[in-house]
Amino acid sequence: MKVQQRNLLAAALALAGTPGAEAVLRFSCSELVTERLDPLVFPGVAQSPHLHQIVGGNMFNITMDPTQHNIGEEATCTTCTFSEDFSNYWTATLFFRARNGSFIRVPQRGNIDFESARGGGMTVYYAPGYQNQRVTAFQPGFRMIVGNPFYRTQAEASKFRQLTFTCLDTLYTRTGETTSMPTRPCREGIMANVRFPTCWDGVNLDSPDHASHVAYPSSGTFESGGPCPASHPVRIPQLFYEVIWDTRQFNDRSLWPEDGSQPFVWSYGDYTGYGTHGDYVFGWKGDSLQRAMDANCDVFCPQLRTQSIAQANQCRQQQKVRENIDGWLDSLPGNMEITGPQPAVGGGGNGGGNPTPTQPSQPGTPTNGGGNSGCTVARWGQCGGRGYTGCTRCAAGSTCRAQNEWYSQCLRDPGQLKQDTLWLCLSQHDHVMTVV
Repeated sequence: MKVQQRNLLAAALALAGTPGAEAVLRFSCSELVTERLDPLVFPGVAQSPHLHQIVGGNMFNITMDPTQHNIGEEATCTTCTFSEDFSNYWTATLFFRARNGSFIRVPQRGNIDFESARGGGMTVYYAPGYQNQRVTAFQPGFRMIVGNPFYRTQAEASKFRQLTFTCLDTLYTRTGETTSMPTRPCREGIMANVRFPTCWDGVNLDSPDHASHVAYPSSGTFESGGPCPASHPVRIPQLFYEVIWDTRQFNDRSLWPEDGSQPFVWSYGDYTGYGTHGDYVFGWKGDSLQRAMDANCDVFCPQLRTQSIAQANQCRQQQKVRENIDGWLDSLPGNMEITGPQPAVGGGGNGGGNPTPTQPSQPGTPTNGGGNSGCTVARWGQCGGRGYTGCTRCAAGSTCRAQNEWYSQCLRDPGQLKQDTLWLCLSQHDHVMTVV
């Protein structure tokens, strides 16, 4: 029966034009932690704007400076079943919004063969190449992002290839991908598919936007052996995530918005799905990934060390950003604003019986009403950025400081900075960190 299931999965992957048509390294990574941290976009900042679910090695931290640490050599455990992979992989999280405006986090679900992964986790793929093309594995210090959480239109999202969603009629469904969120109940859940560019400039391990050092083939696709552009001549593995969101408990349309639109919103405040994105920090030990790519490993890879899902489930971290992210919430974590198209809220009671939220609003909510009329933003809250329309005045003792063009945050006044030493126990060793 297990062999038959794998054959069905391979056929489904091939039909979808995704990894599976040729050799592909496919493995499970269980949940490491779910919290508001983003060491790529907001290095050193103790709270990022929106919530992420993170898998991989236990070196994930507020700051992941490649000049200070070699992740693949220093990490002590990983949630991935290839035990030499200490990389970190993360995406945003998904929430259901009830008719009364309250939110609850949608759980994740383990993929085929990986059902026991703690927290659902994600399935990670590395395709070693098509049409007999050799790939160069990522190097220590390499990191990249694909997608943009501020996009809300198909035209904007078309800049990125193969960032899609699959409405799962069965767990084997691999057709009918869309670039926007599914608009009907999905019997077995919604699968988010995140595929990264496959060409590298051969020089930079990172770039200011964490994206311009990689590119897509200049014509064709990675699968068809399309050539890399002259600006990015080095062919790298196709990295691909699958994350299954277990929306089954929300399939009753009486719980959905009265206008019939879909009820799921991403933690970065997006109903459309056009802002979907993924982050990657390389952390394979030694030359293990290159060995696997050169061996053209196909699911099973004797060149690599493995561990069971039960062993991978033992690797975990405690939240560094301590906040309530479960149960019914008045707002998205971090008080992230919803932007772009969205259904009307209200007029429908508790959405078919959903409980009224009892959790208080999180720090950063404008007080005394919205806008700038007599309101203040607590420390760590958002106070500005492109498209932001909320309160801009920070509470006493903090100042609004731009983190990037999209996000400004209330941080402690320069004249009142103190060194807060955080002793973070990360599995078998401690890290000392200083933040403002």
